[in-house]
Amino acid sequence: MNNKMIRVAITHGDTNGIGYEMIFKTFADPAMLEICTPIIYGSPKVATYHRNALEIEANFSIINAATEAEDGRINMLPVFDEEIKVEFGTPSEEANHAAVKALDKALIDYKEGLFDVLVTTPANDNNLEINGYPIPCTSRYIETSVGNGHKGIDILMNEWMRMAMMTDNIALKDVAKNITPEGIIEKVASFFTTLRRDMRISNPRIAILALNPNDSEDHPGKEETDAIIPAVQKLADVGVSVFGPYQVDDFFGTGEYEAFDGVLAMYHDQGVAPFKALSPENNVHYFGGLPLISTTPDVGPGYDIAGQGVADEVPLRYAIYQAIDGFRNRNNYDEPLAHPLPKLYHERKDDSEKVRFSIPKKHDKANKERQKKD
Repeated sequence: MNNKMIRVAITHGDTNGIGYEMIFKTFADPAMLEICTPIIYGSPKVATYHRNALEIEANFSIINAATEAEDGRINMLPVFDEEIKVEFGTPSEEANHAAVKALDKALIDYKEGLFDVLVTTPANDNNLEINGYPIPCTSRYIETSVGNGHKGIDILMNEWMRMAMMTDNIALKDVAKNITPEGIIEKVASFFTTLRRDMRISNPRIAILALNPNDSEDHPGKEETDAIIPAVQKLADVGVSVFGPYQVDDFFGTGEYEAFDGVLAMYHDQGVAPFKALSPENNVHYFGGLPLISTTPDVGPGYDIAGQGVADEVPLRYAIYQAIDGFRNRNNYDEPLAHPLPKLYHERKDDSEKVRFSIPKKHDKANKERQKKD
């Protein structure tokens, strides 16, 4: 491991939202430039407009390519040349186009190895598209672009809890048919690996929530019987510390979640609702299971507060911290596996002749005692 500064690519998100405000406030702290080298994928003109409108003192250096990024400063990489109108708090096609342009350019540069981790600021996932094709969400676009066939896992996390969803972004009526033993095993395996590799937990304990209410050991529901329980048993058989299924009300109401390193919910609201009720602020989405480590603060574009100078930058700061931690942990985990020690062994020599003509110690001692008596 070398000690070079970690390069953090940061996309500017929705240009009518709070992305630039969060970025400028985050790097107003000089200490941030001591732990990473930021490369902002955005627009110098839009950034200047936000800076002036918010009356924030923020300096950045315009670069033409990520290779020109320098330590100790905010590097701004333009991703488009056209003029766009900034309308704080208003969703627009121009703002969506600008968000996708930034993300697309960042992913192209990642394939060239020009930065280490990606942090995305909030965009309006409901209206994203590229070349006329809708993008379901930022994380799925990242998965498609750089996943190399791997499936990512979206982990909503803070320092107390890590929550993943078995199904996400689907209608509630479709949840049950998407819960299969194979699907649960695949999701838990990705979760387990991410916790070990990126979060430095040697033997993660993962809890799985039940789908049906009033479940019990004597009368489990169909999905519990057919999918969840068999998956838990198979995972446990291969050494994965997975437990469940747990009833949601008891699990969170009695604080059982505190005993686990990760929780797998069966659908979005089942996991996100109690998570945010217990910890409503400063949460981060960590996209695991992919070659690229990427994070995003758990906030939206903030249309209701955009341009008012009241956006909280702490979630973005935590997202940057988590991306950096994940990068370091993964490198530390992978390094010995990439350079294993050579096998050490001693070849047994054939000492048969020596053994044949040697006198066993106990016999040798007996002979000496006999000679003394004689």
